[in-house]
Amino acid sequence: MAFKLSPKIVFMDKMEKLNVMNKILRELEDVSNSSTALLKKIAQIEAENINLGNKLLEQKIPDVFEHTDNVLTETTALLTEFTTVRDTFVTENKLDEVTEPAP
Repeated sequence: MAFKLSPKIVFMDKMEKLNVMNKILRELEDVSNSSTALLKKIAQIEAENINLGNKLLEQKIPDVFEHTDNVLTETTALLTEFTTVRDTFVTENKLDEVTEPAP
C-alpha cells in the first residue's frame, strides 16, 4: 500500500517497488517482442518490393528498418540494465528470501 504525504510524493514499501520493477521488466520485454515483430514485417515489405520495384519503398524502408532496429537495440540494453537494477534491489533488501503468495 502506498502512503501519500503530498500530492507529488508517494512512498512505496519494498514489495510494492519490486512488483512495479517486475511489471516494468515485463513491459520492456513486450516492447522488445513488438520491435522484433515489426522488423520481420518491414523485412517482408522490403522482400515484396523486390518484385514491385517501388522507388519510394526502396528509399524509405531501409530507414524505417534502421530506426526500428535501434529501438530494439536500446530496449534490449535497457532491459538488461534494469534487470541488474532490480536484482540489486532484491539482494540489498533481502527480498529473495521473501516468498510472494500464489495468485
